[in-house]
Amino acid sequence: MAMSDLKLIADCMIASGYAKECMHVYKIIRKSIIDEGVYKLGIEKLSSSQVNKMEWDVLDLKIKNWLEAEKISMRTLFTGERILCDQVFATSDLIKESCFTEISKEAAILLFGFPELVAKTKKSSPEKMFRVLDMYSAISEDWKEIETIFSFESTSTVRLQALDSLVRLSESVRSLLMDFESTIQKDSSKTMIPGGGLHPLTISSMNYLTLLADYSNILTDIISDWPPPAKSTLPASFLFGPDSEDSTAPAISVRFAWLILVLLCKLDGKAKHYKDVSLSYLFLANNLQHEISRVRTSNLQYILGEEWITKHEAKVKQFTSNYETLAWGEVFASLPDNPTAPITAGKAKDCFRKFNASFENAYWKQRSCIVPDSELREEIKASIATKLVTLYRDFYNTQISTVGDERSARLFVRFSPEDIGNYLSDLFYGTVSSGSSSTSSSVSSHHRRQMLRSPLRV
Repeated sequence: MAMSDLKLIADCMIASGYAKECMHVYKIIRKSIIDEGVYKLGIEKLSSSQVNKMEWDVLDLKIKNWLEAEKISMRTLFTGERILCDQVFATSDLIKESCFTEISKEAAILLFGFPELVAKTKKSSPEKMFRVLDMYSAISEDWKEIETIFSFESTSTVRLQALDSLVRLSESVRSLLMDFESTIQKDSSKTMIPGGGLHPLTISSMNYLTLLADYSNILTDIISDWPPPAKSTLPASFLFGPDSEDSTAPAISVRFAWLILVLLCKLDGKAKHYKDVSLSYLFLANNLQHEISRVRTSNLQYILGEEWITKHEAKVKQFTSNYETLAWGEVFASLPDNPTAPITAGKAKDCFRKFNASFENAYWKQRSCIVPDSELREEIKASIATKLVTLYRDFYNTQISTVGDERSARLFVRFSPEDIGNYLSDLFYGTVSSGSSSTSSSVSSHHRRQMLRSPLRV
C-alpha cells in the first residue's frame, strides 16, 4: 500500500472521529514490523550479568552484529518509520509524535543500550578496545541523525540512552588505555633477547598503538578533556617530546607520547640485564628504531609529529654511538693515533699483534648480534667500517714494509684492509654459533668462504 493511500485512510478516520482507533491499529501493525526488523537484525534484550558471563568470542560476534544492525536501523528502519509517521499523520503533530514514540522507542532503547552493557563488562581481551571504539564511532557518526529522528520530547529517553552509551564507551576506552599502560609497567620478564634484538613487548605494544592510531579522530574526542599523565615517576632523561615540552600539544599527542615513553623506560630497565653493556645499547637502539619505524609508517606520525621522530632518531644515534665505542673501542685503541707516523719494526709488530687479537675478540663477540632494521644495520656497519678500515688501511700501507720480509709479514699481519671490510659486512645478521644445528640464512657465501681460510677460530 502506497504512503499516500495510508495518509488518505488516516485522514478519513481522524475526520470521522476515529482517531483513537486509527492510532491503535497503526501502532500495533507498525510496532510489530519494527520489533520484527530489530529481532531479525540480531538485537535482543540482554542483562548486564548475561553479557559478563559471555565468552569473549561470543560477545565479539554480538558486537560485530550490533555494528551492522545499528547501521541498517539508522539508515532504513527508524529513518523510514519517522518519514512514514510524518507523512501519514501530517495533519496532527500530537498523533505523529505519539505513534512514532510508541512504535520505535522500545526498539531504539534496546539498540542503543547494548554498547553500555559492553562498556561495563569486565572482559579484558586486547580486541575489546577496538570493538568499543567501533561502537563509539558508530553512535557518534550517527548522532545528528539520532537527534533528528528521535527529536520528540517523548523520545528523549532514546537520545539519553545513546548519550549514556557514548559516555560509558569513552570511560571504557580511558580505562583500557590505563590497563595497557599498566600491562607495560608490570611486565616482569627478565629474559634477555639474543643478540640485542627486538623484545616481544616492543612488538606487541607498537602493534597495539599503531592500530589505535587509526582511531585518532575518535580518540581525540575521548581524550580531549582527560588530564595529562604525571611524569614524576619517570627518569628525567626520558622526558623529551610533546609529553614534556609542549603544553599546547593536543591531548592525544601527549597521551600516545606518554605510552611510548613508558615503554622506553621499561625497555631501559630490561637492557640492564645484559652483562655486556655494549649489547644493552644495541638492544635499546634496535627497539627504539622499531618504534620509530612503526610511527613513520602509520597514523602515529600525524599524532606524534616530525619533531618527536627527529628527537628519537637522535636518541638512536646516541645508543649506536655508545654501542660502537664499547664494542669496538679496544680495536681502535690497538692502533696508533697517527697511523702513518714512522715507528720501529718492534712497535709495528706489537701493534699488528694487538690489532689481530682485539679484532678477533670483537668480531666473535659481535657476530651473534642482530640488527633487524636493514637501514640501521647498514648505518652501523658503515660507521664502524668507515672509521676502522680507513684507520687500519693507513697503518697497514705504511707499516707493512716495516715489519720485515714476506715471511714476517705473514706471521704478524693476519688481515688486509679488505679482509676487515668483508668481515664487518657480514655482521648484525644474528649468526648462530657453530654448535647449532642450523646457521643464519643471512650469512653470505662470501662469509662462509672467508671462514674456511680465516685465521679466526671458534
